Amino acid sequence: MTELASQLAAGVKALGLESVVTADMQAQCLAYMALMQKWNKVYNLTAIRDPQEMLALHVLDSLSVLPYIQSGSLLDVGSGGGLPGLIVSITRPDVQVTTIDTVQKKAIFMRQVKAELGVNNAQVIHGRVEAYQPPSPFDQVISRAFSEIALFRRLTMHLIKPHGRWLAMKGVVPEHELQLAQVIPAEIIPLQVPTLQAERHLIVLENS
Repeated sequence: MTELASQLAAGVKALGLESVVTADMQAQCLAYMALMQKWNKVYNLTAIRDPQEMLALHVLDSLSVLPYIQSGSLLDVGSGGGLPGLIVSITRPDVQVTTIDTVQKKAIFMRQVKAELGVNNAQVIHGRVEAYQPPSPFDQVISRAFSEIALFRRLTMHLIKPHGRWLAMKGVVPEHELQLAQVIPAEIIPLQVPTLQAERHLIVLENS
């Protein structure tokens, strides 16, 4: 087992996800990382170059929200290179994931990952979220470093089902953003990302 593989296995165990994220899924996550490193040389998908940092900041960070994602449909807004959307689709076959990004090279990369890794429960959209008109709205809409909460809600209001949930991945609790958005979260969930020495929180809002 390579060092990265053992670090990922340890991270999955620390997150309490060993019954969810199988060895095959972990191998898929590492294959995704390898593709990101390869494409990064040409396309500059992420500023993070170090594989261990990539594992913590991208893969384990994305895995940390798995327990709070319900089965059904999920839209990942401003997905970039597919975070957390493609990691969710690899590890949660019960979730139909759509990723959307305005940057064409990022959408091309995500489509390549989907094809090479055979991720059948993901679809990739290149476009602006405010202009996106899917056949039906989503159960959940997630974002990681997309925008502040008020804008995130405003741009995706037409994309979420009644009683659907917004999931905003944040660092410290964004008190100022919540005040500006004039919303009271359904939940504020502290996330413990293995090997990451930084505060992480998941802000859950309900479309009531």
